[in-house]
Amino acid sequence: MGMDATQLAHGLFRVLETGDPALAVEVVGDDFHNREAAVSPKACSLPGPAGVLASGAWMRSAFSDLRFAVLGVAGNDEQIWVRLRMQGRHTGPFVRFRHGSLDQAVPPTGREIDFEQIHVLHLRDGKVVGHEAVRDDVTMLGQLGVFPPAPATGLNMLAWRVTGRSARAAADVTERAAEAAAQVRSR
Repeated sequence: MGMDATQLAHGLFRVLETGDPALAVEVVGDDFHNREAAVSPKACSLPGPAGVLASGAWMRSAFSDLRFAVLGVAGNDEQIWVRLRMQGRHTGPFVRFRHGSLDQAVPPTGREIDFEQIHVLHLRDGKVVGHEAVRDDVTMLGQLGVFPPAPATGLNMLAWRVTGRSARAAADVTERAAEAAAQVRSR
C-alpha cells in the first residue's frame, strides 16, 4: 500500500535530512524535477531520487543537525503545500551556485538557522514528481551574518575567495552531491 500525500511530503523532507536512498526511491518519482536546483551543485538537477539525494547531501554538508519541522500540510492527490521551518547549525561551507558555477561560499559560522519555507510538491502515481519553493533566504542569510553583512563574515568570505577555499568548497560539495546521487543509480 502506497503513502498518502501527507506521508509523501514528510518522506521527501526526511530524505533531505537523512540521505536515505531507499526512502528516496519510495517517495520520489523517476521523472522528479526540482525547480529550485539552480543554486545548487549540478547533481541536484538530476531527475528522480538522485537529484533529491544530491540536494540533501549539499544542504547537510553546510548544516549539521538539519531538520525540516513541518508546521502544516494542505492539498489534494495532485499537489500538496507544506509549510515548515528549516533548522540546523552552520558547521560547513554553505556554497551557492549560479549556472553550475560557484556564486558564493559562506564559511562555517557555527550559527543556528531557523526560518520558514513553503514548498509546493506535485504528485503523480503515488510519488513526488515536482518541487518548487517560497523560501525566506534573506532571513537565513541574516542569521548567518551575510545580509546585512557582518564585518567578520564579510572578511571571512573575501579571504575564502582570495585563497581559493571557496572554489575548493564548491568542488567538494559538488563531489558529495554527485556521490549521493550515485547511490540510487548503483542500486
